[in-house]
Amino acid sequence: MKILVTGGAGFIGSHLCDALVARNDQVVCLDNLSTGRMSNIAHLLGHPGFRFVEADLAEDVEVTPAVDVVFHLASPASPPDYQARPLETLSVGSLGTKHALRVAHRDGARFVLASTSEVYGDPAVHPQPEDYWGHVNPVGPRSMYDEAKRFAEALTAAYRRTLGVNTGIVRIFNTYGPRMKASDGRVVTNFITQALNGEALTLYGEGTQTRSFCYVDDLVRGLLAMADTAAPGPLNLGNPEELTIETFARLVLEITGSRSVVDHRPLPVDDPARRCPVIDRAWETLGWRPSVPAAEGLRRTVEWFRSVPGEVRAASRGDERLEPAGNASSAL
Repeated sequence: MKILVTGGAGFIGSHLCDALVARNDQVVCLDNLSTGRMSNIAHLLGHPGFRFVEADLAEDVEVTPAVDVVFHLASPASPPDYQARPLETLSVGSLGTKHALRVAHRDGARFVLASTSEVYGDPAVHPQPEDYWGHVNPVGPRSMYDEAKRFAEALTAAYRRTLGVNTGIVRIFNTYGPRMKASDGRVVTNFITQALNGEALTLYGEGTQTRSFCYVDDLVRGLLAMADTAAPGPLNLGNPEELTIETFARLVLEITGSRSVVDHRPLPVDDPARRCPVIDRAWETLGWRPSVPAAEGLRRTVEWFRSVPGEVRAASRGDERLEPAGNASSAL
């Protein structure tokens, strides 16, 4: 199959490209490299089944030849990235989604939108099923990402209803693994780099807020399964194993063997208190559920970070690089 992956040089996007090339698909990876990295896809360059196009999807990019599937992952996803690029984040969520949908409409292709658990905001319902509409602050410090994804979902649904495009929406919960940027400000990378650098692990609030961490290989399996169906979604893709942030911090210390202490800070504005997916629909529709336990996935992730010591050391820049521990948004 011929596949377009927008945001393909990002964390999840690059792993998706790997999986598609491995199953002999022809992949066009489109990325403007604002947050994606060439190092994520360097091993694919020159492969006959892979082509990289550097372009901004918010512009009306011409994609040729015709494709069978469009995976739309393009967007800043870590809090420092989208807060530093608020207009770009809103633009790729609106115009970028429109342009990706146009490609799918033109080619009669399956379209898979990578949405996020952030559409649930600070949820008043726990755990979060797909029919929960969310509790989002539309003008808060996270709104550029939350509302961009909510609009992208609305636009995707409109293209399906109005133009008959074969669309599917997945809502990605906290995902982690190799190729995350050491300084991207998410709880996984904050804790791992702090532990490896011998710094205090910065924990916001009492650490009782929860997240559900899904290893990237499991998430990619879900994306592939969604593309191979005609299900409209939305479907939650995430790990329903719920951990408190404090428990996760202790697990990082155990796996890294670090003697770092935990440093508690005040809880920030709009930090979700609990985040955990209901994945019954994903199991019933796709036969999908995660299989990599948090401890095993974390061991693999720590091993990868140990392989890039320069990047880990460079992430040690003091408090200005840190975002609240709860801000573990889905990385694309």
